[in-house]
Amino acid sequence: MAHEVRGVVARGKGAPVSVETIIVPDPGPGEALVKVQACGVCHTDLHYREGGINDEFPFLLGHEAAGVVEAVGEGVTEVAPGDFVVLNWRAVCGQCRACLRGRPWYCFNTHNAKQKMTLADGTELSPALGIGAFVEKTLVAAGQCTKVDPSASPAAVGLLGCGVMAGLGAAINTGAVGRGDSVAVIGCGGVGNAAIAGARLAGAAKIIGVDLDARKLEWAKNLGATDVVNAKDGDPVEAIRALTGGNGADVVIDAVGRPETYKQAFYARDLAGTVVLVGVPTPEMKLELPLLDVFGRGGSLKSSWYGDCLPSRDFPMLVDLYQQGRLDLDAFVSEKIALDDVEKAFEKMHHGDVLRSVVIF
Repeated sequence: MAHEVRGVVARGKGAPVSVETIIVPDPGPGEALVKVQACGVCHTDLHYREGGINDEFPFLLGHEAAGVVEAVGEGVTEVAPGDFVVLNWRAVCGQCRACLRGRPWYCFNTHNAKQKMTLADGTELSPALGIGAFVEKTLVAAGQCTKVDPSASPAAVGLLGCGVMAGLGAAINTGAVGRGDSVAVIGCGGVGNAAIAGARLAGAAKIIGVDLDARKLEWAKNLGATDVVNAKDGDPVEAIRALTGGNGADVVIDAVGRPETYKQAFYARDLAGTVVLVGVPTPEMKLELPLLDVFGRGGSLKSSWYGDCLPSRDFPMLVDLYQQGRLDLDAFVSEKIALDDVEKAFEKMHHGDVLRSVVIF
């Protein structure tokens, strides 16, 4: 039996989103039907709306979500009806070359639901990041459901589904921040501040937040930054060096994803230090660096995909840390909104007014 629910749809490039009737099929083999309880408004959803990812409109937006499994299809063993889960877009296949080499966090063939959710007239929808969670119920591959502590707040832990995990993982997994390290994070929005929280969890001694917005720098201090730099006041590279004994930081995380900020990250790191790119560039952006500087400075230049996370490993651990009071996921929830308020939330995001707006069902 199909389920008729309400969801947020982007019908065309740049057009305001609309709340429409969505038809969700019962789960087939390997699939799960999830009743969504909360879903964060992520910048990636805005990228979809603006046509910045692909042109497979209409999109069913939303992907940073938590909810309860309502039904599962044939062959599903990892979750069962009644399980509280965080949704993820890395349902590892176990068979690709990354998985077979023991690196499933790089899985190149992640699973999504095979059946399509549709509009009432039968038009097939493209779910954002294979999830589509600005909707009362969504259909996903069972592997996209990660079971976590059911007593946790859905609004908070659902954010692990994308942006917060991306930032935490950029510091902990990709950057391998260790005890006593110095870390600089360029861009203190949701992802950047999550990287700051991750560096704090990892035991970094000095954590420097860099941004142009004084409000975001206050958020950074609240989430663990020991120092902040307003890039309006001067060269952030020189400021980071001044705060690290003239050497530069051990790990510099670019959470913006522009050529200018990447160059700042490159030159703000210590010799043999690490640069992590977690901000998402647009297709037309180009980077030019002297190759001798790349060679001469040594170290590592890394990109972080989804915080190089393995949801089955990382989500339960991070939820446990949240429950213990050691990871303040609630601090990322700027406001709780209704499904009809997603378009307004995009505007607030554009102006930098929120870390996350979270739709509550």
